[in-house]
Amino acid sequence: MAAYIQIKQGFFLDDVALYIEPYKILAFGDVHIGYEEALNKQGVLVPRFQFEETMKRIKRIMENIPGEIETVVINGDLKHEFGTISNQEWKEALEFLDYIGGFCKEIVLVKGNHDTILGPIARKRNVKLMEHYLTEDKKLLFIHGDKIPSDFPWCETIVMSNEHPAVSLREGVRVETYKCFLKGTWKGKELIVLPSFNVVTEGTDVIKEKLLSPYLHQNLDNFEVFVVDDTVYRFGTLKQIKELGK
Repeated sequence: MAAYIQIKQGFFLDDVALYIEPYKILAFGDVHIGYEEALNKQGVLVPRFQFEETMKRIKRIMENIPGEIETVVINGDLKHEFGTISNQEWKEALEFLDYIGGFCKEIVLVKGNHDTILGPIARKRNVKLMEHYLTEDKKLLFIHGDKIPSDFPWCETIVMSNEHPAVSLREGVRVETYKCFLKGTWKGKELIVLPSFNVVTEGTDVIKEKLLSPYLHQNLDNFEVFVVDDTVYRFGTLKQIKELGK
């Protein structure tokens, strides 16, 4: 990937990760380690390439950080299986965390909807497992995004995952789907939606498909779109992309 793109003062995007320079935080979500094994159990045979590509992706990201990292926030769904920890998830999740741990002072695991049994992995590597992560100044909140907590804290900016946002872009008769970041607002607060880290699928087309996160049950036309390809590209608003596709 090329150099980071700055979407606001101190907030940088590279590949599917968000680096927030003033807080020395690197954030990404929806890695879904074990996705291939889950598909195989359902009778869907896919080649085993996910973890190798996942490690290549995280290594590219960590080597391209434009500054110091103190905290890495994995913003939900580190693993894929709901009710158990598969053998694949145990081995690969620990290897993934070990690699990241060499670049930062602490790792925070925000619980996602797939993370019903994540405690044993967190305890094995002594990393924090939290429902959400709020910076000390209470201005920046990391939350998975599948639900709105009753004790919603005061903050200025929300960073969420969960939706796996993507957009389909047309060039002539060819249509391709790309992971993307979204930047907009929710109830007067700035909202940044992270794309899925998962290397197997691109995600949910936010223009054509029904969205699940309650934070996105609103008109998204004015949300800014940042498309992930060989680098991250600023693509204007969702409304502008819709008009280009007509």
